[in-house]
Amino acid sequence: MSMRRADRRAANAARHRLLPEGRVAGPMPWIIAIMMFLTVLAAAAGLGLGTAVRAMSADLAGRATVQVVEADPQARAELSTRVAQALRGSDDVRAVQPVDPQRLADQLRPWLGEDAVSGDLPIPALIDVELTPGDAAAKVGRVRNLLLGLSSKLRIEPHAAFLLPLAGLLSALGWLSAAIVLLMALATGAVVVLAARGAHDSHRGTIEVLHLMGATDAQIARLFQRRIGLDAALGSAAGFSVAVAVVLLVGTRLSATGSELISAIDLPWAGWALLVVLPVGGVLLATFAARWTVLRALGRSL
Repeated sequence: MSMRRADRRAANAARHRLLPEGRVAGPMPWIIAIMMFLTVLAAAAGLGLGTAVRAMSADLAGRATVQVVEADPQARAELSTRVAQALRGSDDVRAVQPVDPQRLADQLRPWLGEDAVSGDLPIPALIDVELTPGDAAAKVGRVRNLLLGLSSKLRIEPHAAFLLPLAGLLSALGWLSAAIVLLMALATGAVVVLAARGAHDSHRGTIEVLHLMGATDAQIARLFQRRIGLDAALGSAAGFSVAVAVVLLVGTRLSATGSELISAIDLPWAGWALLVVLPVGGVLLATFAARWTVLRALGRSL
């Protein structure tokens, strides 16, 4: 047993003599840490935006708002009551919720000032409508025809029509995040290739001695692969830890805003599982890139 331990210590000493740089002394771990930090942030942003787009689409696909555009307050209130009753009797409508005029005025006060509650400025009455599941566009068309039969001063606006450009923007940002993750993976592979080439060139004399002693290309490549793999593991762990802390901090800030739209940018458990895979994939990528680079360099030097 003691002989085996001595052999292992001798092998480790030989590896350190071949690649004498410490795991935190060179730039390799720090570069990988920075790249992993940016990769995790980009992936988290893309996953969060994707969740927000899906939640927004599901929530707004069957929702609409009916506007009662009537200047006279009494006539507006009477027409709103008739419209709500007609909508509740429609097979295309699942729920009807008139918007409280006081609540609407409070929301308009920051833009319109006290005119929003003075009564001098006619404000349309609003009725939130939730449609039954199915073809939302066809249901909105039938509800619009129903409203035209009641009065010409009624308007229906699907919520999806207002937020469709925003959903498109969020989708584009999500795809941009995916592209950034891919580019960071390519950049990480390129950095590892350059580091492996530099290590091979700086230890060319030692490699020739090992060849003369009977070492194979695979054995020599394994030495470089092990050291670069350790550097990549250390850098990936550091970058991932800092990125997770930033994601948690940003998520707390988003929740504190109280906005339903911003709070929809959430990271599900499946997204967290995918983020955990990123540092593991980064280590595997660095390991295989180092092995391929060294074997290729050794093959050209023969």
